[in-house]
Amino acid sequence: MGMGMGMGMGMGNELADVLVVGAGPTGLVLACDLARRGAAVRIVDRSPAPPRTSRAKGPNARSLEILDDLGVADEVLAAGSDPLPMLKYRDRLPVAETDPWADSAPSPDAPYDRGRLIAQWRLEEILRERLAGYGVRVELGREVVGLTEAADGRHVDVTFAEGRTERVRYVVGCDGAHSSVRKLLGIGFEGTTAEDQVMVCGDVDLAEGALDRTRWHQWFDEDGAVMLCPIPGTRTGWWFQAGPERDGRGRPLAPTANGFRRLLARHTALPDRALTRAELLSTYRVNVRMADRFRAGRVFLAGDAAHVHAVAGGLGMNTGIQDAFNLGWKLGLVLAGHAGAELLDTYEEERLPVAARTLDLTSERLRATLEAIRRPGGGLDAAITPDTTGLGVGYRWSSLALVHDEASRPYETSRPDGAPRPGDGLPGSPQPGDRAPDAPCVDSATGARTRLHRVLAGPRTTVLGFGPGSAAVLREVAAAYGDTGVRTCRVYAPYEGGARSGPGTAVVDDEGHVAAAYGTEAFSNTHTGTVIVIRPDHHLGLSAPADDAGSVHAYLRRLHGAGRPRNGSPALVDAAPKG
Repeated sequence: MGMGMGMGMGMGNELADVLVVGAGPTGLVLACDLARRGAAVRIVDRSPAPPRTSRAKGPNARSLEILDDLGVADEVLAAGSDPLPMLKYRDRLPVAETDPWADSAPSPDAPYDRGRLIAQWRLEEILRERLAGYGVRVELGREVVGLTEAADGRHVDVTFAEGRTERVRYVVGCDGAHSSVRKLLGIGFEGTTAEDQVMVCGDVDLAEGALDRTRWHQWFDEDGAVMLCPIPGTRTGWWFQAGPERDGRGRPLAPTANGFRRLLARHTALPDRALTRAELLSTYRVNVRMADRFRAGRVFLAGDAAHVHAVAGGLGMNTGIQDAFNLGWKLGLVLAGHAGAELLDTYEEERLPVAARTLDLTSERLRATLEAIRRPGGGLDAAITPDTTGLGVGYRWSSLALVHDEASRPYETSRPDGAPRPGDGLPGSPQPGDRAPDAPCVDSATGARTRLHRVLAGPRTTVLGFGPGSAAVLREVAAAYGDTGVRTCRVYAPYEGGARSGPGTAVVDDEGHVAAAYGTEAFSNTHTGTVIVIRPDHHLGLSAPADDAGSVHAYLRRLHGAGRPRNGSPALVDAAPKG
């Protein structure tokens, strides 16, 4: 096998930077993020055709922010629908209606306050189209059967079922709960399977007009349950979930179209003939399992390959998307030669505790839901809490989360004593490790209204400067890093007069939303100013007074090296892809 260092798309004798195994949402988000960074990425899937998977019902609020950053949120919003009010029945009669999002509204710091219903296959279609715009297509019908790290420790030899072996720099297993990559690595997948907690699922067609498509209908009876949610983008398609039929010994029966019809007739007021089609039938058992590590050398695990949990709260696909967004920028910076390979250690450091807490959270939401549906009027709304938006997940314990007094020990972890507890950031200003809030503002150059997340979008680290004292640091950063991997943005308060000039981008916080989101002390007349470094995945890395330029430079060196990249580094692709 050739050892060439070509930077193409990894076909022929050219060496791929990253092989993504599995083309579900996790793998596709990772491939899109790597491709726009100029990495030579390939993505394979064992299925002979794109799977028409429908179980995941859509991205949550945090995943919508990620999809927005990748440039596909508008398409996802157009193809989906808002979460629907839930109409609950008992003994075939409606007994209660609940809208879990009735009291929720977008806020300046979080324009997505809720998720979006969209069939998983449609979301994957949108992501595949985005990936194709970068010249990368899913290689279908390719199953990985062997993984060997090369003797030089710099490559992985990947063997496919057809007998061919190919060499790549890194492999990421995004190939689901039954991950071949995880099994080939011999990584444990400890946990439990609740054999008694079983649900049958499928996509069905109901006769037109059979049910109101503006509601998620839920029948919970003493002897079983049926749930029907309309699939956006279809006239007669519904997600069907139900407690299974059982045999004489109480064992669950495999799902069939006729079985679905019998369940429909038993629990609802609809006749069995109202169900005209049933496909993608599956049996779901509650699995709560997590890989004991997310990395073995140059091979990583993400999404269901790394963790599975109860379906309550809809966090499965979303946790995988967020794994991918955490790993993509780190691989990109290491591949470009900016960051040292030790940056990749922070993927497991940050995401494994998040996965562990997600397992706990979803198990608790499942318990609450099972308790709620025992009573008439209880339903799946019991699974929905502010935690399930994903907006509170952060990494305050991470070695990449530095507060000002850590400047003298910039590579030392700020992990708190005891087990880290992801999410639930304290009220007030965001801390290093937290999600970077959004905020409406005005583009200083054009006068057009914009949002801070639009400024942060794309595969770069952003250095925000608040107050006049930050100007010098922003100039130094711009001179050192140019416009390749780091951008600067000066945030002006409304009362700051004079010419708004300098390197990089500038915005005016005309309504005070940026100050409110990031801490009003940043704009104090007596303050030297504040500089905040925001990672490419929109989490705060460092917050420091503007007169502490040393801390800012030390943090940027860790991610981006000493300065402008050497010749031959891949170019970042900010613009929308062609095609």
